[in-house]
Amino acid sequence: MSHDRPADQGFETLAIHAGQDPDPTTGAVIPPVHLSSTFAQDGIGGLRGGYEYGRSGNPTRTALETQLAALEGGTHALSFASGLAAEDALLRAALRPGDSLLIGNDVYGGTYRLVSRVLGPWGITHRVVDLTDLDGVRTALAETGARLLWVETPSNPYLRVSDIAALAELAHAAGALLVVDNTFATPALQRPLALGADVVVHSTTKYLGGHSDVVGGAVVLRDAELAEQVKFLQFAAGAVSGPLDAWLTTRGIKTLAVRVQRHGENALAVAHALAAHPKVARVHYPGLPEHPGHELAARQMTGFGGIVSLELADGAAARRFAESTRLFTLAESLGGVESLVNHPASMTHASVKGTELEVSEAVVRLSVGLESADDLVADTAAALEQV
Repeated sequence: MSHDRPADQGFETLAIHAGQDPDPTTGAVIPPVHLSSTFAQDGIGGLRGGYEYGRSGNPTRTALETQLAALEGGTHALSFASGLAAEDALLRAALRPGDSLLIGNDVYGGTYRLVSRVLGPWGITHRVVDLTDLDGVRTALAETGARLLWVETPSNPYLRVSDIAALAELAHAAGALLVVDNTFATPALQRPLALGADVVVHSTTKYLGGHSDVVGGAVVLRDAELAEQVKFLQFAAGAVSGPLDAWLTTRGIKTLAVRVQRHGENALAVAHALAAHPKVARVHYPGLPEHPGHELAARQMTGFGGIVSLELADGAAARRFAESTRLFTLAESLGGVESLVNHPASMTHASVKGTELEVSEAVVRLSVGLESADDLVADTAAALEQV
């Protein structure tokens, strides 16, 4: 869906109003959920608003896509049934068999599985690079002739921070697209397109939906030709978000700014407490001054996010900690109002075990929610007593 961002409206305003005009028929302030698989035509080919069939378009999905484009400062956004469905459509639109792409050395396990085990047999090759090593990225781009550079920042689960503007320069000099997975930061904290990225992808399941009740994904971009190619795959392969999923995501986005602010405040409190604990070997959180990406994150983002990872003595200690929390629920995913704890090596990143992206067994990832910060700190302290 095409959308031009009004220059004079703030992020919070756009989150609430973009694509959300009151219903013209009834005046309903909240646009309705259009639970229809097909749309009546005024004569053959006479489409009302361009809608004919639920896979090709739905007004509720259009409203979400307008909202997503506005928040990321894009001109086009496309909504999918999951983050991986969004990634798949983008990669198949941008690449052809024989092409190569570069991915970071701690990219999300599901992205790596898609690239290596789904697109690999289709003829797409990849190289894993350290995205914080700009000279290494430049060399890899030249050696592989990569058509696309895939950046996840902050990354999952180590919270590494990559320089989007510098990587955009390198990618464009090599004739490659720069794609940024902005799931962890969200457009409330980071605007990759404004920093030079060509495409932004999201798992809208996480912070954008924000309530652990919907699965979805999105692609946001400014290039009309590439947008048409992604839209064609959205239609032809059909991994679209359903209307109720789109509506739930839109509802979540309206409170994104205030939620992300509180997530960050709570995460910083938890990170400080963990960093001071003798049983914690290391804390990964860009809001801590000792984090190697702290200064870059402070320049590139307007906050540090709600994800904190910690390293304990070994895998056994990490498992005991993850199974001992009470407020932090042991579950995959992140970005909801409730706090979650995850053991990446055996849960979200099990698919990269045995590869150069393997996550240490000693790492635990926390998705810090919106509960009382004091209660969350107390919960982690109690769990550490069991380690």
